[in-house]
Amino acid sequence: MASGSSTRQPPVDPRLLRYAAASRGFFIAIAAIGLGQTASIVGFASLTTRAIVDAIAGREVAGTLLALGGVVAARAVLAWLRDLVAARAAARVESDLRGALLDALDRLGPRWLAEQSTARLALVAGRGLESLDAYFGRYLPQLVQTVIATPILIAVMWWADWISGLTVLLTIPLIPVFMILIGLATRRVQDEQWATLGALASRFADTVRGLSTRIVYGRQHRAADSIERVTDDYRRETMRVLRVSFLSGFALEFLASISVAIVAVSIGFRLLDGSLLLPVGLFVLLLAPEAYLPLRQVGVQFHASSEGVAATRDVFAVLDAARAASVPRRGGAADPAAPQELTLTAVSVRGLPPVTLRARSGDVVLLEGPSGSGKSSLLAALRGVAPVTGSLTLSGRDVTTLAPSDWLAWAGQQPGLVAGTIAANVRLGDDDCPDGIVAEALRLAGAPDLDPARELGVLGSGVSGGQAQRIAIARAFARHLRGRAGVLALDEPSAALDPHTEDALWRSIRRLADDGALVLIVSHRQSARAIADTVVRLQPAGVTA
Repeated sequence: MASGSSTRQPPVDPRLLRYAAASRGFFIAIAAIGLGQTASIVGFASLTTRAIVDAIAGREVAGTLLALGGVVAARAVLAWLRDLVAARAAARVESDLRGALLDALDRLGPRWLAEQSTARLALVAGRGLESLDAYFGRYLPQLVQTVIATPILIAVMWWADWISGLTVLLTIPLIPVFMILIGLATRRVQDEQWATLGALASRFADTVRGLSTRIVYGRQHRAADSIERVTDDYRRETMRVLRVSFLSGFALEFLASISVAIVAVSIGFRLLDGSLLLPVGLFVLLLAPEAYLPLRQVGVQFHASSEGVAATRDVFAVLDAARAASVPRRGGAADPAAPQELTLTAVSVRGLPPVTLRARSGDVVLLEGPSGSGKSSLLAALRGVAPVTGSLTLSGRDVTTLAPSDWLAWAGQQPGLVAGTIAANVRLGDDDCPDGIVAEALRLAGAPDLDPARELGVLGSGVSGGQAQRIAIARAFARHLRGRAGVLALDEPSAALDPHTEDALWRSIRRLADDGALVLIVSHRQSARAIADTVVRLQPAGVTA
């Protein structure tokens, strides 16, 4: 999942407007608020100037001070309103982008997802999109404020005193020039920081997944050392980002201070020689810092929003991939409970020898062969997670256009259990599955003694390997019993079972097939042949039967 080129990305990615409709109203609202804030800045400078001049002249200033208080209150209300609009927009855009990301992953399918780092995708969809709070709450409002306020304030200064206006017009481009130069370095280190964070997430997920194996082989300390190294890399990248951020802030503040000083010195000399009136000079001097402030704040807020910017690039990369692939939404089979016919014609997965077979509802097809012959890969092709050549149809429909969840019940070698009750694991994807079917599915899977209300830990911890396998098989059985899948695909379903339980499982599978299920079994056990209607012997590439 690659990001786009960091050096060519505009301040606001146009894809944001395409993929997050809520952002369009946000920009309109922020622009209106920015216009009001600009007007309040000019009003504040004008009223402050009048109050000072009137006080020097000994005139009444109560009315001016009252109006000035109203302007200050208006600025406070507008600032609060901007924060409120930005917070709500960030929440809506975050929700829109997360929904669009999940929809894109659904369109791209499990085959594309299998080639990606799921830990990095989880990081992007979680912490990354949550970082949009800073992006929408501070950076984008300040960017819009800069686009609106800076030209208006320069125009007002030019109207009041063209020399000061010209001075600001000539000096203010120095700030964006330095912002661009510093921004190029900033973007590079920010991208490296985000990439390191993604690597850390992937490394941690891989380590946790294989921790038990590492402990057995005495390599858990090496895994910890590896995580420590990546964490240290992330710390260094973060410190680099902070150093560049501080350098950027110092450079912008220095340039703005020098520029305001030039304007102030010019006004001072002209006040001394009488060529400039005090009200005009004071009014322009009050506006000068405000003219530079928006640009300075854009640079500061850009660093605060860097993580959100990096995350949106990764999200847009996925959305663009789905858009470019033009993958149609996968549709379900017409009626999973109706008789099915599965036809494979010269189907080859990952370059393995082609397989041709035809099976109908009521059949049990046994896939045999040595390791590496493609048995599990063939089931992966049915699930849409492996590239396949040849023709693979279900009742005349191309399997690659169908959602596996609408026709296939699958139990793999890894049980794939989640934290929750046994019943919740059996019901996975079907929360309305009745208790009676849950109990029947567990009985057919050889686990009638398991309490459906029993709580399991993360990844199904709390049960033995054989029990976990039977829960996974019960999940597939329950899906079929509910009429949601006409085809059962079981990968080594008896690998962790004793002979007695295995025999009971084979009888259950035979019964389901006799009742109308189409069953595909991958197994090394010779006992599976007793219930098979068709035995397909697979061979590794380069080996002939």
